[in-house]
Amino acid sequence: MMMNCLKRSLVLFTVTLSIVVGISPSLAAEPLDLVRSVSERVIEILKDPGLKGADSRPQRVERLKAIVNPVFDYDEMAQLTLGGHWRQRSAAEQQEFVKLFRGFLEKIYTDKADLYAGERLVLGRESIDREFAEVESRLIDTKRQAVTVIYRLKRGDGGWKIYDAVVENISIVNNYRSQFDRVIGKSSYDELKKMLRDKGA
Repeated sequence: MMMNCLKRSLVLFTVTLSIVVGISPSLAAEPLDLVRSVSERVIEILKDPGLKGADSRPQRVERLKAIVNPVFDYDEMAQLTLGGHWRQRSAAEQQEFVKLFRGFLEKIYTDKADLYAGERLVLGRESIDREFAEVESRLIDTKRQAVTVIYRLKRGDGGWKIYDAVVENISIVNNYRSQFDRVIGKSSYDELKKMLRDKGA
């Protein structure tokens, strides 16, 4: 049951990830305003009949990639998912891992964007603690079933960026960290890199 919950949460996250990404001018906004403005913009893209279907998929994928990169803190996400193994890697290896993780995550959200089926995002409370923030939300499907999603953001030189999402009390970053730690423990760091490279291809 736990594995089914995790898989469901990952699917939900990739759908909401596709919903929440947006355009770079919104980076100057506060966390709640950022999530609101970009979610509205991207839902329009996901609803666009001209971008549906297999023939339009390459265009939709490229548009999603173009708008995701300024909004997501891939460096922070990669470091958190690698956990204690991050400090054991050289600076060059860390940069390589960020690139591999980014490709891996891009492949997931571009594949799962096809799962969007009219869900809407209802925003709740915003909380800010210095350079960190959380935005509470609910993803509601066409049957009015709701899933709780909390977006976690970090403020840097480029403004607020998303580095995690907690779907029904399951942190996506923590879930990946557990998976990656198991791969390294059972095999090696090189095997983890191979896995990320293969899945991100």
